Amino acid sequence: QVKLVESGGGSVQAGGSLRLSCVASEYTYSVKCMGWFRQAPGKEREAVAFIYSRLRSTWYADSVKGRFTISQDNAKNTVYLQMASLKPEDTAIYYCVAGSPPGTIADMLTPQWYNEWGQGTQVTVSS
Repeated sequence: QVKLVESGGGSVQAGGSLRLSCVASEYTYSVKCMGWFRQAPGKEREAVAFIYSRLRSTWYADSVKGRFTISQDNAKNTVYLQMASLKPEDTAIYYCVAGSPPGTIADMLTPQWYNEWGQGTQVTVSS
């Protein structure tokens, strides 16, 4: 079973940047997609960004498009989320996920397709 460990969260002022890292304990050929969900207090869990491991295709939520960049270093079994121009509404716990959703975008955004979750890392953006 793959274990995911996130790091890089913290507190920044609006307009600042952070880079989240997610290290997988091992490479698993069956994992097709890795990405990030986030959840703010009192709000529903939100899909943020995803990357398909072999195709390197990416998807972003409209709320982060143009500000966040997801990337993957297969040699290090690591996925990154570079976050720039942060806003207070980006404040949340960010969770790294790995799984094999079927081919539709709706599937990719469905948490149930991801059997591996990290412990979460807090991101706090102050105004």
